[in-house]
Amino acid sequence: METKSKKMSDVQVISKKALIFAGTSISHDDAKKILDATYWPPISRGDIEKAVSQGYNIIGIIDGIFFSRAAVAHKEIIKAMESGAIVIGGCSMGALRASELDIHGMTGIGKIYQWYRDEVLEDDDEVAVATNPDTFEAVSSPMVNIRETLKAASAEKIIAEDECNDLVNLAKRTHYSERSYFGITREAVKKDTISKEIASELFTFCKYHEVDVKRNDAIEVLKKIKGIMEQ
Repeated sequence: METKSKKMSDVQVISKKALIFAGTSISHDDAKKILDATYWPPISRGDIEKAVSQGYNIIGIIDGIFFSRAAVAHKEIIKAMESGAIVIGGCSMGALRASELDIHGMTGIGKIYQWYRDEVLEDDDEVAVATNPDTFEAVSSPMVNIRETLKAASAEKIIAEDECNDLVNLAKRTHYSERSYFGITREAVKKDTISKEIASELFTFCKYHEVDVKRNDAIEVLKKIKGIMEQ
């Protein structure tokens, strides 16, 4: 019995402590309805080291800073994983870093991660948006959502396939911080890509039937972490 007791006392039970970097692709309030965890604003350089130092050993990266401040570095994430932390990414900055670091043990989740991993997408601006500096809420539309929403509009016969391609190209040429469905449809009318009538119908479709790939992927990241927490 002594030997058995000693062995049991030698086993260290490591508690699971989860932290999620989000706030743009999904609000903290909405995220908490899916996963009870600690939420910090979009990740930037130095945040993951701070998280590990505070004992978080399951880290989800959804949103992150791209251009206004230094982005989270690859070596920071690798260092966190080497310390024993599980790092899961998807949706936005998380998808970018996971596609680059999955070979080092980072777990990637969602369509956007797969697109970057398979080199269907390459540019950072595909997921970048302008945000409200106080709330981190997006104030422009991400290219990944715009492209899929325009494809959906084409499937609904609101726009023709060639018009869809022209609109996608127009959006891609627009700076990420200025991308919006209103702006795209308005510019398309100016360029005679589509008529005013079609633009009005398309804008209404985009407004109420957006294919929100980023939010969907964010939810998948949260569900993945929830599953780990419940193991």
